[in-house]
Amino acid sequence: MNKIYEIYKQLHANYGSQGWWPILGYGYHKDDYTFPRNSDEIFEVCLGSILTQNTTFTSVVKSLENLYAKGAINPYKIENMDIKELKEAIRPSGYYNQKALYILEFIKFYKSLDGKTPTREALLNIKGIGEETADSMLLYGYKELEFKVDAYTKRLLTHLELVDERAKYGNIKQLMQNSLKEVINDKENLLRVYQEFHALIVEHGKKYYSKKPYGVGCFLAN
Repeated sequence: MNKIYEIYKQLHANYGSQGWWPILGYGYHKDDYTFPRNSDEIFEVCLGSILTQNTTFTSVVKSLENLYAKGAINPYKIENMDIKELKEAIRPSGYYNQKALYILEFIKFYKSLDGKTPTREALLNIKGIGEETADSMLLYGYKELEFKVDAYTKRLLTHLELVDERAKYGNIKQLMQNSLKEVINDKENLLRVYQEFHALIVEHGKKYYSKKPYGVGCFLAN
């Protein structure tokens, strides 16, 4: 039995499609996998991926709405903003001094792409972009088969004794991807499962893995 895929099926049966990554003006687009539909929405996903570091997505939405009110969900507009204005706009996301610099560094790189899809390696060379942020951009922004691992993923798999608590990001990602590729051969369907699975883990994690002791009441452990 493919335990990872079984977890996905149980989570989907309980919570349904999540419709990540939410886009301003549309929100969560459940069962509509055409998003992001243009370069502006791709940039918004990338911007949100940076802003969501060490905070909740609710806070990120506030920051994005602040930028939207200024007409600045756009790399060129942000680049030309006064740095103090940018920091104030993204203040709800926390760590706004650092994140403002990370955003500006990313924009330099984003502009150099000229519409092309970045490599994971190139993203990881940008200051402020680690594995989780890079995979978030690639999976939800560029529709690349890069599974996003977060703290909830590790807590869940550790609780279910599928990974060791010392497991690294890359080991967990490899387990998830290899397991899913065993049962799903079609790239389009695999991408949808990657996108939904991470979102489902977050939804489940908020209920059962946000406070210690982790996993109390988790129906997956039964």
